[in-house]
Amino acid sequence: MSSKSSRTDLPETVLVGRVLRPHGLRGELVVEVLSDVDDRLDPGSSLLVTDEAGRPLAAGPADRSGAPAWIEVAGSRPHKAGALVRFAGVADKDGAERLRGVWLAVERSRVPRAPDGTFYHYELLGCRCSDGGRELGEVVDLREDGGGLLLIVEGGGRRVPVPFVGRFIRRIDVASGVIDLDLPPGLIEECASTS
Repeated sequence: MSSKSSRTDLPETVLVGRVLRPHGLRGELVVEVLSDVDDRLDPGSSLLVTDEAGRPLAAGPADRSGAPAWIEVAGSRPHKAGALVRFAGVADKDGAERLRGVWLAVERSRVPRAPDGTFYHYELLGCRCSDGGRELGEVVDLREDGGGLLLIVEGGGRRVPVPFVGRFIRRIDVASGVIDLDLPPGLIEECASTS
């Protein structure tokens, strides 16, 4: 993977969490953590409030500027599979309730480079896939299926779940948006759907 990206389809922001619900009466929130960066929810961290597609939500009506809403982490602690988070300016259950369901993001420039041989989901989305020179389509989704990650590749009027495993991958160049595969004969025909 090269260090400079020629792709124009990479998102400006990357989702790092989702607010699930308030917890208690003092403004804490249960957050599903979508980031492996250890200090992402440390006090003082600023996060962009977005919708599920990563589009920034405007600040509240008191702001009136229409500027994107940023929120600062005041404190956090582990909680089950996620975290309990307190945000600056959110002091009670009513304030926390207003954040229910929002997504939290950071600018892509704040995401550390993936370790060699690994990739972030947002880097794989939009990549064009081919198998031995045969164009398969574009990665439109990624799914965990219990046996590993599946690339959902769409093109030519079909959708194909492709196992994201080393023995099926010839080359990945996320900077160019290309994944060259070496799939077993018949996999595409057996697994493709047209719906």
